[in-house]
This record gives sequence, structure tokens and C-alpha cells, in this order.
Amino acid sequence: MVVFPKAKINIGLRIMEKRPDGYHNIETFFYPVDVADALEFVVRKDNRKGDALKVTGIMEDSDPEKNLVMKAVKVMRQSFDFPAIRIHLHKTIPAGAGLGGGSSDAAWMLKALNRYFSFGLNSEELHSIAGRIGSDAPFFIDGTPSFAEGVGNILSEFPLDLTSYHIVILYPETNISTVEAYAGCVPCPAGLSLRQLLTLPVSEWRGRVVNDFELNIFRLYPQVGRLKMALYEAGALYASMSGSGSAVYGIFDGEPELPHELSRYRLNTVQLQ
Repeated sequence: MVVFPKAKINIGLRIMEKRPDGYHNIETFFYPVDVADALEFVVRKDNRKGDALKVTGIMEDSDPEKNLVMKAVKVMRQSFDFPAIRIHLHKTIPAGAGLGGGSSDAAWMLKALNRYFSFGLNSEELHSIAGRIGSDAPFFIDGTPSFAEGVGNILSEFPLDLTSYHIVILYPETNISTVEAYAGCVPCPAGLSLRQLLTLPVSEWRGRVVNDFELNIFRLYPQVGRLKMALYEAGALYASMSGSGSAVYGIFDGEPELPHELSRYRLNTVQLQ
């Protein structure tokens, strides 16, 4: 069985407060984009060999046992008995980029197992299982544009229409861990809520719809901030770092023409749906 886990971008990200458990409550808007990995699995002929994962693409040297796909399989085995499987994950979504690649791979693994082995889990049940893997993994179960609260796991619909806009995603080949990103952030719940700000036209988001990680990340990794400004110079209506970084994206009114020096960083250009 083959599936194609998609990436996401964060439109705005506000860090509201630190929780007693050490995590942070946030406000953000998840939007799926057409940058995808490829995930395939087959049932092993010899069940005694156990589950195995091969990773190719941009993370081929990573440790398969630490991959969230394997965590997804192990979590599913806590509730269901199914044969050993051999998995091939081809990565094009970079790690540490704020695009949710690992969480998406895990969520799509859960969905694929549920479908292939006819476990009969509904969306709500898959959401619950995905939440045991990562805070943003539940979003990728349905993958529809969603306003996210809590640690990113409380999802709700929000009427944000980005149809016909184009997005450019740039990746500066910098891996930023979530722990590092949060270490330099101070919660700032004051001001208008992100829900209110997202009702403004996209052309009015600049300077208002902010990602609270940017200040610290741009200080530590100036090249990330430079790419954001380059997108504005290229005509973006709005540009931002996605999640905890390091990828940045620009939303354009039409298909953009980027300067040649940015081409080496481009992941994809897509029309938003």
C-alpha cells in the first residue's frame, strides 16, 4: 500500500502560556501544502522478522528506530494484532523545517494501517491515537485547514479562503529542533487573538499575523530571516517562518517570478486550494 503524506504550513503562531507539564499552549492555523513524502508498506512473508523501515531521500542516514513511522506502528500494535510489515519511506519534506513531515508520516501510517487491515477506526479515534505520537499529528488525520489550540492538538474549523493564492516555500537547509525553538521564547498572550487577525485580508497580515518563534530563530539563524525578507522583496503579500522553522513561505497574488539566487532554496510553488 502506498500513500503520500503532505506537509503543512503555520499561518501565525502565538505562544500563549507555559503549561504545568512543561509544554506550551499556542494558537496557530494549519494549512496543508502539496509537498509530500512517499510511504509504502507490504506484509512480510516471515512474521518472525518483525517490522522494518527503510528510509531514502533526504534523510536516508537517519535512524529508522527513532522515526515516528515506527512509533506509529508500535502504538497501533498496542491495540491491534497484525502481521509484521516492511516499510519504505522516501523523504522530500525536510526535518526541522516546521513543515510537520514526521508527524504527517506517522498520521498517514496510522490511516494506512487502519484501511489495509480494516480496523474500523473512525476519524475521532485516529485523532486520539495520533495525539500519543505528536502534538500536531492529529491534524494530518483529516488534513483540512484548521485552527489549532492547546499544544496544537485541539482543532476546529475556521473560514479562511486562500483559493487562487500561490505559495513559495524556501528551505535554507537548516535543521531547528523544537526544543531549541521554545528555549528562547517568552509567552505573549496580549493583543488581538489570531482568530481576529486572520479575518483581515491577506494583504494586511504583514506585521500583524506573527510567528512568535521568529524573533529568537532569526537571531540564532540570520539566514532564515533574510529569506523571509527576500520573499517580501519578490512581491509576497505575506511571508512567514512556518512553525518552529526553518522553512519560510510567501503567499503571492499570482505565480511569482523569484530571483535566481532564491532558486536553490525553493521546495515547491503551489496554488493554494
